[in-house]
Amino acid sequence: MSDRRAIAPAQSLHMQAPNPLLVGPILPTLLRLSLPNMISMLATTVVAIVETIYVGQLGTPALAGMALVFPMVMLQQMMSAGAMGGGISSAISRALGAGDEARAQALALHATIIGATAGVVFMILFLSAGGAIYAALGGRGPALGEAIVYSNIVFLGALGIWLCNTFASVLRGGGNMKLPSATLIVVAAAQIVIGGGLGLGIGPLPRLGMVGVGLGQAIAYTGGAVFFFTRLRSETARVKLRFAEQTLDGAMFRDILKVGALACVSPLQSVLTVLILTRLVAHFGTEALAGYGIGARLEFLLIPITFAIGVACVPMVGMAIGAGLVERARRVAWTGGALAGAIIGAIGLVFVAAPQLWAERFSADPAVLAAAQSYLVASGLGYGFFGLGMALYFSSQGAGKVLGPVLAGTSRLFVVAFGGLALAMANAPAWTMFALVGLGMAVYGLATAGAIYVTRWGRV
Repeated sequence: MSDRRAIAPAQSLHMQAPNPLLVGPILPTLLRLSLPNMISMLATTVVAIVETIYVGQLGTPALAGMALVFPMVMLQQMMSAGAMGGGISSAISRALGAGDEARAQALALHATIIGATAGVVFMILFLSAGGAIYAALGGRGPALGEAIVYSNIVFLGALGIWLCNTFASVLRGGGNMKLPSATLIVVAAAQIVIGGGLGLGIGPLPRLGMVGVGLGQAIAYTGGAVFFFTRLRSETARVKLRFAEQTLDGAMFRDILKVGALACVSPLQSVLTVLILTRLVAHFGTEALAGYGIGARLEFLLIPITFAIGVACVPMVGMAIGAGLVERARRVAWTGGALAGAIIGAIGLVFVAAPQLWAERFSADPAVLAAAQSYLVASGLGYGFFGLGMALYFSSQGAGKVLGPVLAGTSRLFVVAFGGLALAMANAPAWTMFALVGLGMAVYGLATAGAIYVTRWGRV
């Protein structure tokens, strides 16, 4: 009886204005929501490529310095947009699914406080300890100096970056995918223009080097945050950001953090896995390391596809859970996982069959090409499992049940770390290390699917 009363507001709301995220056909709705996200994420990938091109014109030390900072920049993006962002979208979508718009608005305020706090923490951490972190990663001499200069500017803008991604997650939680995606495309374009212009001194702009490159990201994301803020404060926003007559509630902080904070472990595991693999592959020489880098770059281009599908799953699953439609939530999760797995798996199979299509775009060195092609063939069979696992991870955020997928990421880390150590001690050939990457992806995808299968979903 209590369950029927709990979902009555949602049923009343649906009778007045049916929500397509709750009643629409799953696959078409998922595709409609995913496409804008996919375009914006590809724009972000283009930024990384273009930045690498114009930073290369600043010299080798600048390029090496950027390489040192890049994992930390990606960590901040994955935490703010994917992990904590997923927790925010999940909480808001569950509130809307239950027909409680007042709670959704209150959650938006609590999310803003969380995002602002995290931004300040990142800023303080990297302004005070950035040099020590990059030195521990192997930075020396001029490269370390350029890394510190770039990092100081980028993380001086951490508050703007966190708030931009936080506000985008609030909008996505309400089912609005187009506005965040369109805005982030503009942010990406602004980052290229401002960073390149100030970094290289194009036209009348001063040549600021890595300071200018860092300013491009800080200014662009801060501008995006300001724009999102004005939209959330407008009367047309579905989830409005209100400060007056709102009281802070520890339960609402917990509703976001029990998903978002735990999910933040996942990007930490991903970055640690990459660092461990880089160190292990370096054991086989410069050519093998360069080949690994070429192959791994393909994975960075595939992540936007899984991210776009996964982020679309969050509000669909969350609203279904909030409305008590648990079976629909599960169908969304499995549909999204199968879609991501099929797309990423098919791309992986293409490069397993013809690895030269990718490898020859980046190098003509026979030894490097051999290593890159070996990596793509040995690891490519795991891509589909990786897509499956990533999409299901986001769906678990929507359901508020993220522990299992996080532990699946831990299992992948263990496979790579301990398996890689055993292979290195046995002096195994490089291709076995590359095959271990694919095995780790398969373990991650299957463990995540198993966790989703056995975990009971319901009202959170």
